[in-house]
Amino acid sequence: MTDLLWYATLKGAPRTKKNHQQILKNRSGRPFVAPSKEFLVYQEQCLWQIRTPRRAISEAVNVKAVYYMPDHRRVDLVNLLEATCDILVKAGVLADDCATIVAAHDGSRVLLDRKRPRVEIEITGMEE
Repeated sequence: MTDLLWYATLKGAPRTKKNHQQILKNRSGRPFVAPSKEFLVYQEQCLWQIRTPRRAISEAVNVKAVYYMPDHRRVDLVNLLEATCDILVKAGVLADDCATIVAAHDGSRVLLDRKRPRVEIEITGMEE
């Protein structure tokens, strides 16, 4: 059995970075793609809920994320996982979201909970 390294339940309807991306221009006028405003609001809400560990996790781990969506709309699990990992890196929970650290997403799935949308995240160490 692998050890539980970190766990959190983040309240709010999960959002992806890829839906409704914005094309903006930097100061020199060069265009770049930015995440949607909805994702930025969701990310800020999540950052307030996350208790950052003393040290960012830098060993190989499994990030299991169970998403409870408020409705039956089609959602891309891979995009949800990407957004969650990016938030965990920004919060300092993970040192990076590269494949050497986030080695798996075993057990991740999308379920329905109309009254309490959320994501339950469990980070466990990988067996050798």
